[in-house]
Amino acid sequence: MKKLTLLTLISFVAVSNFAIAQQDNRRVITTGVPFLLVSGDARASGMGDMGVATPVDAFSQQWNPAKYAFAKSKQGVGVSYVPYLRQLVTDINLGVLTYYNRLNERSAVAGSIRYFGQGEIELRQTPDEAPQIVKPNEFGLDLTYALRLSEHFSMAVGGRFISSNLKIPDVNGDASAANTFGVDISAFYQSEEIFYNDFNGRWRGGINISNIGPKLKYDDGGDDSYLPTNFKAGVGFDFILDASNTIGVYTEFNKLLVPTPPKLEYDENNQLTEGSQNDLYKYHNKSPIGAVFSSWGDAPDGFKEELKEFTWAIGAEYWYEDSFAFRAGYFSEAEDKGFRKFATIGAGFKYSMINIDASYLFSTSKINNPLEGSLRFSLTFNFGDEYVEY
Repeated sequence: MKKLTLLTLISFVAVSNFAIAQQDNRRVITTGVPFLLVSGDARASGMGDMGVATPVDAFSQQWNPAKYAFAKSKQGVGVSYVPYLRQLVTDINLGVLTYYNRLNERSAVAGSIRYFGQGEIELRQTPDEAPQIVKPNEFGLDLTYALRLSEHFSMAVGGRFISSNLKIPDVNGDASAANTFGVDISAFYQSEEIFYNDFNGRWRGGINISNIGPKLKYDDGGDDSYLPTNFKAGVGFDFILDASNTIGVYTEFNKLLVPTPPKLEYDENNQLTEGSQNDLYKYHNKSPIGAVFSSWGDAPDGFKEELKEFTWAIGAEYWYEDSFAFRAGYFSEAEDKGFRKFATIGAGFKYSMINIDASYLFSTSKINNPLEGSLRFSLTFNFGDEYVEY
């Protein structure tokens, strides 16, 4: 149990950092329900938090649901546990449960739930007052349909119900959750095995636009929060050295399709100028669909700043005898846009229909990462008939 109102503290720090960032022109993009972007499985986490163009697994729901149309097993279930802010507290965690079913040679369906529990928080007006215990949480419930349009290409569309229960109860006890929905659109390409001089290989590529939907609204008094609408694109190549050894290398690029905060100017009284107030009003009142398109070119400092809003990651995965896996990756974000930089390692073990995966993150920037020092675990069960994928 946390002895401070941690939610209030986190909110205050976030708002303060946002204000400071705007004043020194470090325009960090902020959204509601950012837990939707946290890597929810240990396999992807071990490769630098990427998965849009990696081989299909049960956790493809977060990264690229179109991959399910290439699943080798008829059905699969994945369970994952991610400790969060482990260096500060012990009861903030992300849990993921996912299921897929490849219906036939061409199509598949999948569903998942992501639950982000923020532990117990004591609310009190004075140190001597009996505390009120609240348990803020957020969750997303997904459903996806994937269709194989050709031997090598598939697409998927998915819907997501999102609930954010972070509101502190008011004097009337009102603590209703903010609810909204989002839509994902994704595509995946996987080549057949290609014969080279000293090895065989296979190409993969993927795109996913996730969390397209209305803003999140907690009450009538504040600004609505944009969903973390996100664009992912990546490519990968498998070096199939022989029957026992395979090395996959992958790279991925991400960009939030959310408005960039405006450049703010202040007068001699340290108050926002009228022009900045108008810019801030427009920023908070863009339509979600309009923001998806305008976000590609709305950075106040132009194309140079727009490029900084892309993050990139590289990763590799080595499999021996299709039984043991070792992984490594690196993720990078511009200093002006959040400064997340970290290296990851991971390992996996496969026995019969069970996969066990674990990963660990090392921050390489001056900004503390909330996943620093945390081991992430995933457990996957694959069962049913097997499909032969060239």
